[in-house]
Amino acid sequence: MNTPAVTRGRLSGLDEIADIGRDPRRGGYSRHLWDAADLELRDWFVARAESTGLDVERDRNGNLWAWWGAPGPDAVVVGSHLDSVPGGGEYDGPLGVVSALDAVALLRSSGFVPSRPCAVVVFAEEEGSRFGVACLGSRLLTGALDAARARRLVDADGVTLAEAADAHGVPARHLGADERALGRIGIFLELHVEQGRGLVDVDGPLAVASGILAHGRWRIGFRGEGNHAGATRMADRRDPMVAAARGVVAARDAAAARPGARATVGRIGVVPGGTNVIPSAVTTWLDARSGDDEETRALVAEIEERMRDVAAAEGCELVIAEESWSSAVTFPADLRERVSAALGGIPELGTGAGHDAGVLSAHVPTAMVFVRNPSGVSHAPEEYAELDDCIAGVVAVERILRELL
Repeated sequence: MNTPAVTRGRLSGLDEIADIGRDPRRGGYSRHLWDAADLELRDWFVARAESTGLDVERDRNGNLWAWWGAPGPDAVVVGSHLDSVPGGGEYDGPLGVVSALDAVALLRSSGFVPSRPCAVVVFAEEEGSRFGVACLGSRLLTGALDAARARRLVDADGVTLAEAADAHGVPARHLGADERALGRIGIFLELHVEQGRGLVDVDGPLAVASGILAHGRWRIGFRGEGNHAGATRMADRRDPMVAAARGVVAARDAAAARPGARATVGRIGVVPGGTNVIPSAVTTWLDARSGDDEETRALVAEIEERMRDVAAAEGCELVIAEESWSSAVTFPADLRERVSAALGGIPELGTGAGHDAGVLSAHVPTAMVFVRNPSGVSHAPEEYAELDDCIAGVVAVERILRELL
């Protein structure tokens, strides 16, 4: 049986991009939409795909498609993303892209002839680390994100998505729902490193995804009164930093009291940001998740109520805005069974992590395969998958494609 190429203990594709976007301050990788690292990764994908005999095109939203044969309807599409969270791991996203390319290469080298179109896709800005909306490319493609709102999204440097898109040859006026591209997809498959320890517990290298928790992101601003750190008595302060700190703890406590819920504040912005200055405003970003839509909405409502109480206690105001929302996903049982059968029967696992597959699932039959993560750590430099498990993932995608094509 053919196996994918390996270099220095990695799948060769992962080794080829191992030095792109390394983050010397955070560790791991920082690869964000249309930054230098992302552009280099896009060039790598085009070259790798073309060397495999695929034809690459870019859609109106900046997603990349590498076609095996002529593009057409009812295609089997497989892929993931190449961007990362700040200081993210090596496998989240790229493992799925490399595995897809390797699987197609194995099929081609074996003389397999598909009976329907096939493409490898790279979705833009899956992590939302530059413009704040997760799965940006797939949300735009499917129309899940309003194009006018998307064009107004702003990064940390004040650059709008419209400005960035125009600067990189993706006309902002064309951003939005792409019925032509979406209409070509007959089935979408995404392989991904597991973001948890489920496969460690069942002692298996692979699983098929059963579903994804409901989840979303909210921007929460605490507004107080900026003042001098030395001249302002403690009793006279309206300190939004104290309110925000208590709000973070309140969010943790609210989620901890609800089985299966998660609430995380992983980002904070302070104005003006001086050591000897009481802030005038503090902005936090909340990530909240739970088993279904109703549970997640109830969790966020409770967190908002608690945060308003702590803000009022500090003499501050609170402003909350939803940045993104993804309903709970259950992947279709018939496709899950077909994928599992193609692999000789593998376990099913749910996930709390969002994926482009979750966005596409509302429009096309979609499946996911997870590769074991020995530590369960993800979105961090320590994220890891054993080489043998990565190879098993490539072989799995090849077998699934044989079944579907």
